[in-house]
Amino acid sequence: MALGDLMASRLSQSSAALDEFGNEDGERSNARDLDTASSSYVGGGVADNAMTTTSMAYFPQTIVLCELRHDRFEDSVPSGPSDTGLVSKWRPRDRMKTGCVALVLCLNISVDPPDVIKISPCARMECWVDPFSMAPQKALETIGRTLNQQYERWQPRAKYKISLDPTVDEIKKLCTTCRKYAKSERVLFHYNGHGVPKPTANGEIWLFNKSYTQYIPLPISDLDSWLKTPSIYVFDCSAAGMIVNAFIELQDWTASGSSATSTRDSILLAACEAHETLPQSAEFPADVFTSCLTTPIKMALRWFCTRSLLHESLDYSLIDRIPGRQTDRKTLLGELNWIFTAVTDTIAWNVLPHDLFQRLFRQDLLVASLFRNFLLAERIMRSANCSPISYPMLPPTHQHHMWDAWDMAAEICLSQLPTLVEDPNAEFQPSPFFTEQLTAFEVWLDHGSKDKKPPEQLPIVLQVLLSQCHRFRALVLLGRFLDMGPWAVDLALSVGIFPYVLKLLQTTTPDLRQILVFIWTKILALDKSCQVDLVKDGGHTYFIRFLDSVEAYPEQRAMAAFVLAVIVDGHRRGQEACTEAGLIHVCLKHLQGSTPNEAQTEPLFLQWLCLCLGKLWEDFTEAQVLGLQADAPAIFAPLLSEPQPEVRAAATFALGTLLDVGFDSARDGVGGDEDCDDEEKVRTEVSIIKSLLSVASDGSPLVRVEVAVALARFAFGHNKHLKSVAAAYWKPQANSLLTSLPSFAVKSSGSGYTTPTHSISHGSRVPSPIAPLLRVGGDNQSISRDGRVSTSSPLATPGVIHGSPLSDDSSQLSDPGILNDAVTNGVVNHTRSRPLDNALYSQCVLAMCALAKDPSPRIAGLGRRVLSIIGIEQVVAKSVKSTGESTTVPNTGYAGLARSSSWFDMNGGHLPLTFRTPPVSPPRPSYLTGMRRVCSLEFRPHLMHSQDSGLADPLLGSTGSSGPSERSFLPQPTIYNWSCGHFSKPLLTAADDSEEMVARREEKEKLALDLIAKCQHSSVSKLHNQIASWDTKFEIGTKTALLQPFSPIVIAADESERIRVWNYEEATLLNSFDNHSYPDKGISKLCLVNELDESLLLVASSDGNIRIWKDYTVRGRQRLVSAFSSIQGHRPGVRSVNAVVDWQQQSGYLFSSEVSSIMAWDLDKEQLVNTIPTSSDCSISALSASQVHAGHFAAGFVDGCVKLFDIRMPELLVCASRPHTQRVERVVGIGFQPGLEPAKIVSASQAGDIQFLDMRNLKEAYLTIDAHRGSLTALAVHRHAPLIASGSAKQLIKVFNLEGEQLGTIRYLSTFMAQKIGSVRCLTFHPYQVLLAAGAADSCVSIYADEIAPTR
Repeated sequence: MALGDLMASRLSQSSAALDEFGNEDGERSNARDLDTASSSYVGGGVADNAMTTTSMAYFPQTIVLCELRHDRFEDSVPSGPSDTGLVSKWRPRDRMKTGCVALVLCLNISVDPPDVIKISPCARMECWVDPFSMAPQKALETIGRTLNQQYERWQPRAKYKISLDPTVDEIKKLCTTCRKYAKSERVLFHYNGHGVPKPTANGEIWLFNKSYTQYIPLPISDLDSWLKTPSIYVFDCSAAGMIVNAFIELQDWTASGSSATSTRDSILLAACEAHETLPQSAEFPADVFTSCLTTPIKMALRWFCTRSLLHESLDYSLIDRIPGRQTDRKTLLGELNWIFTAVTDTIAWNVLPHDLFQRLFRQDLLVASLFRNFLLAERIMRSANCSPISYPMLPPTHQHHMWDAWDMAAEICLSQLPTLVEDPNAEFQPSPFFTEQLTAFEVWLDHGSKDKKPPEQLPIVLQVLLSQCHRFRALVLLGRFLDMGPWAVDLALSVGIFPYVLKLLQTTTPDLRQILVFIWTKILALDKSCQVDLVKDGGHTYFIRFLDSVEAYPEQRAMAAFVLAVIVDGHRRGQEACTEAGLIHVCLKHLQGSTPNEAQTEPLFLQWLCLCLGKLWEDFTEAQVLGLQADAPAIFAPLLSEPQPEVRAAATFALGTLLDVGFDSARDGVGGDEDCDDEEKVRTEVSIIKSLLSVASDGSPLVRVEVAVALARFAFGHNKHLKSVAAAYWKPQANSLLTSLPSFAVKSSGSGYTTPTHSISHGSRVPSPIAPLLRVGGDNQSISRDGRVSTSSPLATPGVIHGSPLSDDSSQLSDPGILNDAVTNGVVNHTRSRPLDNALYSQCVLAMCALAKDPSPRIAGLGRRVLSIIGIEQVVAKSVKSTGESTTVPNTGYAGLARSSSWFDMNGGHLPLTFRTPPVSPPRPSYLTGMRRVCSLEFRPHLMHSQDSGLADPLLGSTGSSGPSERSFLPQPTIYNWSCGHFSKPLLTAADDSEEMVARREEKEKLALDLIAKCQHSSVSKLHNQIASWDTKFEIGTKTALLQPFSPIVIAADESERIRVWNYEEATLLNSFDNHSYPDKGISKLCLVNELDESLLLVASSDGNIRIWKDYTVRGRQRLVSAFSSIQGHRPGVRSVNAVVDWQQQSGYLFSSEVSSIMAWDLDKEQLVNTIPTSSDCSISALSASQVHAGHFAAGFVDGCVKLFDIRMPELLVCASRPHTQRVERVVGIGFQPGLEPAKIVSASQAGDIQFLDMRNLKEAYLTIDAHRGSLTALAVHRHAPLIASGSAKQLIKVFNLEGEQLGTIRYLSTFMAQKIGSVRCLTFHPYQVLLAAGAADSCVSIYADEIAPTR
């Protein structure tokens, strides 16, 4: 099966599994809910045949916020493919070649050395030549010539020098000549000492004197000093181990003598150990060691022949007549050579340590060949009781089981030999060796893993890539292996796969394209440094062609885009090559083509097209210009509303890279010919900034990080202009900085969502800086008569001021002309006209401020860095306990400073900030230490421990204008590195844990179904049996609580957003943590997300900020999964009451109320999908989403009005009613009645009346209960049992059934003293059991059950 098909089928399986389990699209669930909604609900019970319907309605299939992007987002900045460290170990550090070969033969034919006693018959052949078959001198020359030819087969390009029966002087001359010629390359010294005595114990080899009357010793130290390093020695003589021992001693001695010299690169191969003599048996040649090293196939076959079953039908003469060439794999000799190479390589790779394998088998071709053949020498000579040795030492390999595979392959090939020799036209049948080895590799792939022994066939797979017939299968299996993880890629690279797959990019075979792209994806996901090789070999064009081919699957084209993104990542040559090859056009073409039929486009493909372009444009002006000419910003704009956060983040990143960082610093004072170019540039920058601002309050932190990074680039390029706009809000009185402390800041109201209206209505003397700003940029802002600001941008919204009296000094700035010149206070004036309009700058400043108060600590840290670039600095201030009034400024000396910080606070501020601008007159010396220049980019660590705090510290000394040092401190984008992680993970196999998850979920569903049936049939009498009581230790009482469905756990939170988790069966506190550390506190609601799976805790703050926590039941292990602001920035100029929030698992929607609209956020897409107008002047005080019908939710208003909405209907509002008529007070609680009827609602007002409504049939309530007189504070409606509970400030709880009968009252705690319960703050029912949790103002949370303790 082709890997492409395999990938496609795996991917389709996994997506089918997702649909079945995770319902990614939401469409089917909606259709299902409509069916469910039409089924009827009778009385309190459920008929058996309705059970399946019920389970479908009650158990939503939607699972959200469990993607890769939610894992440890806050903890760490991911690193992309590395180009150092572990990964580059596989590269041979320095490729080498042997440049010169010295062949020294001391044979002295016909004169035996004195220390040798020869047997008869004796081994005589030297280089397969019988020295006694011709005259001694001729024989010597023939042997020398033959040895030369044998070596040339392994290294044809080296220079060869032969020295026959030489003297010491001749050897000295030979060595120095060789070294001179080879320069820094390796020299091979081959010594045959069969005609001289054995080496001495001191490590001396013997040569001759001129007259051949004496043997002259040559110490190895002299030889080494002449030949120098790098070198390789081959000693073919008896007792050759003596030389090796002496050499090792010499090395040790030199190393200890001078630590400075680096270790010498010398390699030795010796025919036997120090005490051994060479085999004399006539079955071997005399130079058996040399024959193994230089003619391995002939030697191996002759040795094997006598041991094979074929020995009768074969004789030695046939072996010499094997047809074919060693280099031609389609011939018998070529095939044998190929198999032999594969076997010896495999043995070496499996037995040798990694570094030694790299050095001996991958660094130098000749050394690698000699060592492969050395393994054969060890096998053959050990059979004659002789042990060849080497330096560095190798582990024994002569009994490795791969030799059996060689014997078998040799036997199969040899069996054809007689036929092939007789008939030259006979066809040679290739050996099944490679097919079988690939099958063995495939078996390993089916059962192997990281923890098991690595597959020993890997080097064979490498060899198979050379052959066309096995290549495709080998590549597919290699792809499967690489998919097992980075460890597998590292192994494959260390075997030496790289040059092979690089070479394959030159093939045009269409079958190989998909799998080659996959393999390169895996390699580059591990090691970025390969980008250089790819560009050098022109490999990038292969991937650009593939990216442009429409017939490939989008997932595979995404891989090609990934490969290209890595090629251009921080690599200028790669950027240039890809730009020349037209990559920009290809990417933009496919991005453009993707928008009409969105269903067809694979998000991963879009994401990587964006990232690829972003990396191509990053800091590369030529490519940026081409992108802008091709109208890239307009093509990217629609991608910012794609449903996948990854695509939106990637598009944001790409847009950000198009912003030229050095805009005004590089172009100031440039001549007039640049003007038209500048105008065009301004236009594109405006469109880019507007696009970026549209996603500045995106629901996904992934996207907002990229917005912050892009705004930082913008702030850097437009530093002066943004500083002017920012500083224009604060024109200090002469002595303000001298009399004030640098860290003074105004703390705004504690209501949570502070806006100017609020501050001013309480008589704060803080003037408004925003109105003049909006007037300045009058071209796209309209100001209505009463001073209310309406703006189309969703960003100029976080609390824009209206109705504020302008003070004199701020109104002076309201004229655009003055604004340009007014900023003399330490900000350098610039003569060029302002490139963009002020309104846009002010929107950017607002967006930067919003990011600095982001609910995600990481983004808030980035936001503060962006603000520090434009001169707004954060001041570390302790959280001030506030009485709900804005702090008024007591001293006119502080007024200027107060205004600067309040301007930030007024925009929904949580962070006290100040502007730091140098004072007009020199300050007193004692304050100099506390002040920094605006452009010093200072910012101090925040109260919250965010990853980014303190990053700019090294800059505190630099006060110059934006220079390269500051530029390196721009925050870095994370989406690219984060996205690269996708390709490091297995792509061809589904995750192992999905079955386990399904099983766990089914178990929970079964348990829940049983509990639901019990709830629906239960006849509750009183519900006042207190089974647990917990003192939460909250100083200001419990604000909201939540019961977990499948474990005895209650979660409670107080107004200061301290969250505590308690096990009520064991009465133990499991965890306690703060939702955030901003000064403004206030909690709105706790919800459980994915309650049937691994549940997440959604914490909604009063200011509309949503934070979602994972592992919240384990002490200190809670992790923030995601965070966003659900209402900020969507409606200008109006103060928000406490945000009211509810979560609906069925649809995956979070509903969040603002004053006159309800936001619907899709948490799967992490995107605002709908803004529902409430068509009411009053704000919402209660909100409830149906837990049965996806898309249904009800809202209760401050004026007692109740409305039912259905997000699936075009008109959204289903019906409205005003049930609370006796005394019009706010709706305190609202909820859907249990059962499947979609429009039955219970609503409770503060006046104390509870109304039962059937919204579709009757406008009025069909049942009213006067539960409490004017003090109702909480309402809870059970999801499945016919129960509701209401709580009162007058310290009592009442329980009713759906007929309005009161079942019981809870007044007292079940303690010894039976004191009264506190004033009730919150009530919540267990989702599947008859259990009620009540939180009171006295910090006590009690849990009540029916008189019989509930079954768990």
